[in-house]
Amino acid sequence: MSLNRSELRVKIMTILYQINVYETNKVEYNVDEVIKSVYDIENEFVKEIVYGVTTYKEELKNIANKYLSGWTINRLGNTDQAIILMGIYELLYTKTPPVVVINEEINLAKLYSDDKVKSMINACLDKVYHEEMEKE
Repeated sequence: MSLNRSELRVKIMTILYQINVYETNKVEYNVDEVIKSVYDIENEFVKEIVYGVTTYKEELKNIANKYLSGWTINRLGNTDQAIILMGIYELLYTKTPPVVVINEEINLAKLYSDDKVKSMINACLDKVYHEEMEKE
């Protein structure tokens, strides 16, 4: 059974959440094994986003911190961090239309984040879109 991209983003969010938990607790992990534990079907979109976020994590966090008014990404929960990092990565490094990326991440935030954090994610991604992407 193949999933659509919205459903795959839920899997990606779960994988990034798990990786963040491992890193926070200094537990060794293998990215491919974490991916397989969540989604046992080979999928290039999942791999691209997961590997992209893990590869550029510090850069993505710095960008998030630049646009999270009065907050830092480390103050957010693991799920919220996964959503925002995935969104920033997808905005900056993929060809997915920005309006689609922001809409998808906000839909995830509606399901998995509280209203205040959902608004912060929306504002942050909107600023990344308008300020970071326009530089290119």
